[in-house]
Amino acid sequence: MGQVNRLTRSKPCLKDKLNTGRAASSGFGWTSSNWSGYAISGKKGSYRQISADWIVPYVKPTVKPTFSSAWIGIDGFKNSSLIQTGTGHESVNGKVRYYAWWEILPASETVIPLPVSPGNHMRASIVKLSPGKWCITLRNLSKCWVFRTVQRYNGPQSSAEWIVEAPQVGFDIAPLSKLSTVCFTCCQVNGRSPRLKVSDGGIMIQNKKLLAVPTPPRSCGSAFSVRRIYHKSPPAVYSRNPIYTTP
Repeated sequence: MGQVNRLTRSKPCLKDKLNTGRAASSGFGWTSSNWSGYAISGKKGSYRQISADWIVPYVKPTVKPTFSSAWIGIDGFKNSSLIQTGTGHESVNGKVRYYAWWEILPASETVIPLPVSPGNHMRASIVKLSPGKWCITLRNLSKCWVFRTVQRYNGPQSSAEWIVEAPQVGFDIAPLSKLSTVCFTCCQVNGRSPRLKVSDGGIMIQNKKLLAVPTPPRSCGSAFSVRRIYHKSPPAVYSRNPIYTTP
């Protein structure tokens, strides 16, 4: 099937060391200017399979362009490699667009030319088939389509992630879309629950402003949500306890 290349691409996690204390005081383990969600890390070769379901969020049209992605991936948290697949949700010139994609850094993302709408139930997996050979699968359970591609990848396999991202557009990190809460469920790594902990979670801060925060994990550490924060919200990030939010 045809594939369309875009200039938009993801980046490895851009750690924000200046605001690490804001994450730690909330119980979370890391702060980033482009990621929010959960990431786990281990030694080289630790992760050979990752999967999850999520619901495509709704995006509010904005005058200025805004962008967001929801995805799963292997690597990119503590290294510059990354294999991933997910959905994009953006507002450009006041028009909202939703789409599916896959990507292996440093190449640009490849759009999957199949329909995606807000509220759709997505299911994704990335599986190592053999040394250097990986299968990326993305399903839209709401629209009954399946996309699958086999690609070469030789990253270190030292981290695994479930993320909402403010993607890179051109050379800059884009403004994050005004999106509804993104709910991740059925998270697995190497065929089992990752047993996520609050300390595996990260918050997104740009220009000293909190933009996105995950809920504590639920369902045996295999489900959580990422909530977009607006400036009128209470500054809950300064609490010494984990931030409890509802989808």
